[in-house]
Amino acid sequence: MEKMPTVSGTTSLVDILDRVLDKGLVIAGDVRVSLANVELLTIRIRLLVCSVDKAEQIGLNWWKYDPHLTLPGPPAPALPQATRPRGIARASRPARAAKRKRRG
Repeated sequence: MEKMPTVSGTTSLVDILDRVLDKGLVIAGDVRVSLANVELLTIRIRLLVCSVDKAEQIGLNWWKYDPHLTLPGPPAPALPQATRPRGIARASRPARAAKRKRRG
């Protein structure tokens, strides 16, 4: 009988987690519910587990642009009335007139 090579030693959970986050782990699957050959429900599951650095390397950085996950930036400074483009001032006049009509 031939002996199979084995790896001696222990691997801790931290080592496994470090390897998964460094390399990445993809889990994909489909769940389908059918009744009498009629498909009632399909759930497609795609899961990627990796570090933020690895995700940015492969082009996944959606969290940077999601308004629910990012803090709003500082407001843009208001331009003085003299330096505003003419189109902005003219566009706001009809809106002001409509507000006055509603009030009065």
